[in-house]
Amino acid sequence: MSTYSNVLAVVDLGPDSLAVARRARELCVNPAARLTLLHVVEFVPAEPLSDALLPTVQIEAELLERARTRLATLAAQVAPTATPFEVTTGNVKAEITRFAREGHHDLIVIGSHERHGLSILVNLTEDTVLHAAPCDVLAVRLPRSRSAT
Repeated sequence: MSTYSNVLAVVDLGPDSLAVARRARELCVNPAARLTLLHVVEFVPAEPLSDALLPTVQIEAELLERARTRLATLAAQVAPTATPFEVTTGNVKAEITRFAREGHHDLIVIGSHERHGLSILVNLTEDTVLHAAPCDVLAVRLPRSRSAT
């Protein structure tokens, strides 16, 4: 089995993001391996004829800036050297696979929460990425969410 040289860690900036990013860093065994962190902001479309278009644009800009700041902090925690990171917008599932394809990544690392009951039927991000990814995918098992208990 060869080692990975271009790893993409997808984080949602939630409490488990550091665990996902650290696991991805551990997989960069090769000294020349590159780790990139990715966060996708998915906007809910605004009503096209709404009077509130300007505030929506301002809110979106603030969300992106806040995400960049949080991702920069996370990147600094993951590696002592500069870890590249990207905040992008769009459909989360589509953006992850697009980013991995365009960046020629050979591994995507993504968090996955344990599911039970009817939640198994829901098409979650990690399921879609697994089937659409242009490379290997590692789902890092995360503790059950506190709201599920």
